[in-house]
Amino acid sequence: MSDAHYSYDYLLPPAWKQAIQTLPLAFCLELEEFRVRVDLPLQIVARGISLYLHPSGQFKSEIPVSYKVSEQDIRYVLQIATQSSLYAVEEELRRGFLTVKGGHRIGVAGRVVLDQRGAVENMKDIRFLNIRIARSVPNVALSIKPFLFDPVRLRPLSTLIISPPGCGKTTMLRDLARQWSNGTMHPKIKHLNVSLVDERSELAGSYLGVPQLDVGTHTDVLDGCPKAEGLMMMIRSMAPDVIVTDEIGRAQDRDALLEAVHSGVTVLATVHGSGMSDLAKRPVMQDLMQQRVFQRYLLLSRRRGPCTLEGIWDEHGRNLRKVSEEIPC
Repeated sequence: MSDAHYSYDYLLPPAWKQAIQTLPLAFCLELEEFRVRVDLPLQIVARGISLYLHPSGQFKSEIPVSYKVSEQDIRYVLQIATQSSLYAVEEELRRGFLTVKGGHRIGVAGRVVLDQRGAVENMKDIRFLNIRIARSVPNVALSIKPFLFDPVRLRPLSTLIISPPGCGKTTMLRDLARQWSNGTMHPKIKHLNVSLVDERSELAGSYLGVPQLDVGTHTDVLDGCPKAEGLMMMIRSMAPDVIVTDEIGRAQDRDALLEAVHSGVTVLATVHGSGMSDLAKRPVMQDLMQQRVFQRYLLLSRRRGPCTLEGIWDEHGRNLRKVSEEIPC
């Protein structure tokens, strides 16, 4: 279990670790998450397939009746994830997740403690975890490279990736950042300075400030900072050619993105949605579309697995490539 494919195994109680060893390597390579719920079966998910841990020590598709996650199991994972100090990660717990060594992210739920203003102060009695396995997928954006480049100005086009949750948009965004940063996106463009604003520590998977996932050799990462504020900080301080952020949607995000493009910076971002018509119904996204902030829109789905490319649109809403192509991710 020391192989890089199992970089998450240090988080697991011994019985879970042994059970993972019984699974085919191909399944483990695609493992997406561990769903951990007290007094309920341990669930693992890969490519939309759920398996459950049985008393036999094996994962099966049937939900077991008797084998359940214990409070001790939850405490074990949290002890390892926090290095035995929940107090030290209170700020992260307030946001509902922890980012750990390897770039993996642990979503947490339980009893919320509010302060006098009604804001979340802390989380106690944590009884639910979602261990999301982080991994880079190099070259996932290869097939769409010709659509994301301005051949006249010799620069990347601002791009918005649209999809429902779990369809690979963060994976795609990470690879675009890496390729522009490394200078592998187009032969006429050398490496570019990329600024990555990673509010939820998911794009770079930073641990103690160091990216655990490959986001490129010329990429600067601002971790755990709200997007709108972070975008402006990076524009002012890091002089980026390209700025990257995940899951936009608030009015503050819109204002910061407008400032970025008016400063001559290319923007790469993602948004939750099911299509172009869905975006047009939201005031914030409608403003961005009307002001031509993005020159390209990519729509992803899981219809044929993560990163199924359903179409590419330009800033005028013209569909440049109506496809259904599975990009291995």
